[in-house]
Amino acid sequence: MTWQFSIENIAGIRQGEARIEPGVNVVRASNWQGKSSFLASIETALGTATPLTEGQATGQVTVTTADEEFAVTLERAEGSVSRTGTPYLHDEYDRVCATLFASLDETNEIRRAVRNGETIEHLLTRPLDFENIDERIADLKAERKRVETERDRAAEAADRLPQLRTRVTDLESTLDELHAQRAELDDETGGGTDSRDQLSELRAERDRVDSRIDRLETTAKRVRETLSEKRTELESLSVPSGEDVERELETLHEERRDVERDVELLQSVYEANKRVLDEGRTELLTDVSHDVLADTVQCWLCGEDATRDGIEAQLAALDERIRELDSQADEYRERAATLEAKRDESRQARRRETELTDRIGALESRLAETEESLETARERRAELASRIETLAEAVDATEERVLELESEIKYTETEVADVRADLEDAEAQADQLSTLDDEYASLTAEISELRGRKAEIKRRTREAFSTALDDLLERFDTGFETARLTSGFDLVVARDGREARLDALSEGEREVLGLVAAVAGHEAFDVDERVPVLLLDGLGGLASDNLRTLVDYLRDRAAYLVLTAYPEHEGFDGHELSPADWQVVSHDSDAETAS
Repeated sequence: MTWQFSIENIAGIRQGEARIEPGVNVVRASNWQGKSSFLASIETALGTATPLTEGQATGQVTVTTADEEFAVTLERAEGSVSRTGTPYLHDEYDRVCATLFASLDETNEIRRAVRNGETIEHLLTRPLDFENIDERIADLKAERKRVETERDRAAEAADRLPQLRTRVTDLESTLDELHAQRAELDDETGGGTDSRDQLSELRAERDRVDSRIDRLETTAKRVRETLSEKRTELESLSVPSGEDVERELETLHEERRDVERDVELLQSVYEANKRVLDEGRTELLTDVSHDVLADTVQCWLCGEDATRDGIEAQLAALDERIRELDSQADEYRERAATLEAKRDESRQARRRETELTDRIGALESRLAETEESLETARERRAELASRIETLAEAVDATEERVLELESEIKYTETEVADVRADLEDAEAQADQLSTLDDEYASLTAEISELRGRKAEIKRRTREAFSTALDDLLERFDTGFETARLTSGFDLVVARDGREARLDALSEGEREVLGLVAAVAGHEAFDVDERVPVLLLDGLGGLASDNLRTLVDYLRDRAAYLVLTAYPEHEGFDGHELSPADWQVVSHDSDAETAS
């Protein structure tokens, strides 16, 4: 499965595209062509490094696989570089394993420690710090304590099973005996159901009568209160006589109509004569003599001589009379309105008096009926109480025994159900005993395994170191016979049958030992299961044939083995990458030098 890389401003690569294939991948080029920078780009994609190009504010690596795409962006702010995006490795534990045991460049801490003759125990066991072994042991202990408690309860439940089964048998026998006594009592009394049923019916009827009496008493009380209110209202009601008002109102209406007719008549006379004068048409009614001082006319009603001013004065007097009659008619109307209001008030009072009288009669009738019904109900209640007392005395003895037996039966049934439920719970708990024993043993074994995790890792690391070293010593012609990791993880080398100092070894020999130590950690922590890439760089101290031997040894330890090589190194059986198309920082320097 091919991994396709797109790189921008990572380490010494300004811009570049590349791909790696399963198996061996070799980046072959001379110095300063971006070989190590490409491996730094892979580390960036994994999430283990942030090598942003010097002087650049941002950089990015994108890796596209057959199934997913991973993109990591680097940003420089306030002198530090931060990472965002989705790296291949999300867990810090995986990143630590990748940094220590998969990124085997010249800056690898294990290689550097071996190169400098420093202790490597803390490096080979560093991933254990991220496994939270102590916390996991504490959690497992708590879980084991819970299982232990449940196991003790299950064992206790198993011990109680015989006692509970015996208790269930005894209670069932007691229950059968109680049922037999109850059946025998029914046979002796004929079941006693008729008397008890009759007594129940009488009591039920008494309860209904009590309820009826309560309702009737409440109704009678409410009717009395309403009747008292209506009587009080009737007593306080004042009904004025309306006969005088009617006669006076009739007289006023007649007088008002007479005045209104007079006004209408005088108005007609006034308007006709006024119009004749206003339009100057007196010649239509009489002769007119036009004198120097005034016109003289003969009155067309009385035949006497008169002047126009005199006639107008008469008309003015007539108009005044009309106004007086109008005022008199208004007074008649006001007095009539007042009398009509009194008449309406009298009528309303009489209607209310009639309503109250009728309502009081109805309430008195209803109260009488209610009191009669109440008396009948009380008599019926007294009769029922007497019959209930007589019948209760007849069935008391049997009823008491029946109730006692039924109570005992109910109590025993409940006790049987409780004990059966307790028995079922105990059986269920006892059935879990074997499972809880297994779970307890499993937790104990896991705790023991975690307690020995560090020792086991050290043992596996030492064994992996020895195996890898033996394998490599068969392939390499080294200047020492063997090497081993002590229990304290000190690296001891034997030369000519005696222990030798590390600084006495060649640079290539120290590099091989550093790589072997890192590979041992790779195997001890099963890094290949989480990190599919193994990176090799900074192996200039190895000859071409030794480098090829190392690659052949490591090629099966990861899905992708990526290493750097110079042009003079012999060919490798795998995919070769050429940085010829990459834009690298050294190109900028060459361009500046040329200019």
